[in-house]
Amino acid sequence: MAKPDRVIVIGAGIIGASCAYHLAARGQHVTVLEKFDAPAEGSTGRSFASVRAQWSDDLNVTISWESIQTYRDFEKLHNVDVGYRPTGYMYLVPEKDWDTQLSYVAVQQEHGLPVETLSFPEAQLKTPFIQDGLGGVTWGSADGVVDPYLATTAYVPMAKTLGVTFHMKTEVLEITRTEAGWRVRAGDAVYEADFIVNCAGGWSNLTGQLAGFDIPVQHVRRNIYSTAPNSTPVHPMTIDLGSGIFLRSEGERLLFGLARADEPAGYNTSVDWDWMETVLETAGQRFPWLLDAPLDPSGAWAGTYEVTPDHFPILGALPEEPNWINACGFSGHGVMQAPFIGKLIAEELCDGKSHSIDIEPLRIDRLRDGRLRSETMVL
Repeated sequence: MAKPDRVIVIGAGIIGASCAYHLAARGQHVTVLEKFDAPAEGSTGRSFASVRAQWSDDLNVTISWESIQTYRDFEKLHNVDVGYRPTGYMYLVPEKDWDTQLSYVAVQQEHGLPVETLSFPEAQLKTPFIQDGLGGVTWGSADGVVDPYLATTAYVPMAKTLGVTFHMKTEVLEITRTEAGWRVRAGDAVYEADFIVNCAGGWSNLTGQLAGFDIPVQHVRRNIYSTAPNSTPVHPMTIDLGSGIFLRSEGERLLFGLARADEPAGYNTSVDWDWMETVLETAGQRFPWLLDAPLDPSGAWAGTYEVTPDHFPILGALPEEPNWINACGFSGHGVMQAPFIGKLIAEELCDGKSHSIDIEPLRIDRLRDGRLRSETMVL
């Protein structure tokens, strides 16, 4: 039997926790280094927490659908509730894009997803909207939400049971290639490993730079605004593809937002209150009832996406350094894809290549060569 490798996972968000668990389940000796005080305190803990398998890209469909099914069955398999709720996902599609959207639905259905088209009257019962300019509506009944904190802290004790050690408040300061592998100085200690798995989220490029690698990932802020409690009926996740407005109920509140196209890169978790005016003005054109709902600043927050140039993740070993494996740059979709990503990264490290699916299109080479991928349903 081959000797287990020593693996350092950098980052204890949902991606790092999933990778650590799956690697340990394959017999590896895993150490996780995290700069924050506890798991899930970066992008994971400030996620909008939505999960869906409605995508235009086949790889995104597969990874997300596999992960949703894991969340769905998590309590049955592991006796842990991760807060998965299939509250549904509704897309309002512009008329000019409707035929293309139907082709995406066909692909999703080929994968076994419970996705369908709704008539406008059916859709209006879920979330009222102005119909002008729309070609149709799609609905995914298995899409919904998961609790990012519960999911991350489910993986952590499962990983610890398999021998994984987690070091919180341990920021990585220096990474050196040695003849035997890697030497990592973090906090006030030095760690040795055969492999490094880079799950540092929006800090993945800074982590790579410590070892001399350029990993094109950056933080981009996203703002979430909130109505006052009990001010609107309950609505599923609803996305107006034409404007980019998204909204969903969470408990007694309605949460809503819109990505800012000119948002500067950088780690920033302060709420942009000036942007809220534009968000409400845009939302009111499709959802005029939202303008009558009282708002509650205490329910708002901001987090960051870890964004790549094409909004697809960077997965797998570096071509020039096979003992450095990336699992980063999920561009706001890490929570919804984490369970299957952990499995793929474990295959990459333990078997020499991920084989449950072909991740070649998601390796860093595509960005270095200018072969950016395209995903039209990036919200």
